[in-house]
Amino acid sequence: MLVIGLTGGIASGKSTVARILERLGATIIDADLLAREAVLPGTPAHRAIVAAFGTEVLLPDATIDRKALGRIVFANPDARRRLEAITHPAIARLSQARLTEAHRSDAPAVFYVAPLLIEAGAAGRVDDIWVVYADRETQLARLTERDGIGRGEAEQRLAAQMPMDEKASYGSAVIDNRGTSEETERQVVALWRERIEKNPR
Repeated sequence: MLVIGLTGGIASGKSTVARILERLGATIIDADLLAREAVLPGTPAHRAIVAAFGTEVLLPDATIDRKALGRIVFANPDARRRLEAITHPAIARLSQARLTEAHRSDAPAVFYVAPLLIEAGAAGRVDDIWVVYADRETQLARLTERDGIGRGEAEQRLAAQMPMDEKASYGSAVIDNRGTSEETERQVVALWRERIEKNPR
């Protein structure tokens, strides 16, 4: 089965593209959802995060307060590296389990959706890489609106990731998501027909 890494910068539109691909028949494995699962209360990663960052990163139900933790790690590269050392191995184990399950299905392709696919060294786990592209100003506008944060905090989050133009250079396909949803869908459908339907595994 063909396993394609779908990546891009924060607020570039990966989830939008993933929904289109799912409608076309792809199996989607979302690293962001796995990241939430990996740090549920009772997991080793949850205990490690509390030990590293304290109980102030917990919500009343003991789940991780992602916004509070984000404010810490996006402002401090050392803290971000400490968090990634905890979460990346846990996410990798879950993703491998999901990929094993997907291989038993009859889906024409599996898309592993991961914003940090390249940064986390996970590119070797996929057969191909597609990048969802948006320019910096578009990302900032979407991020401030989506997450209700100020421009300064949005810029911190962008600075924590590989620049979008550099990330695009890793993709065998680049989906330009700066335009309308219809324009994005046309690109995705064309890629699906050319890369998946015409070249079944």
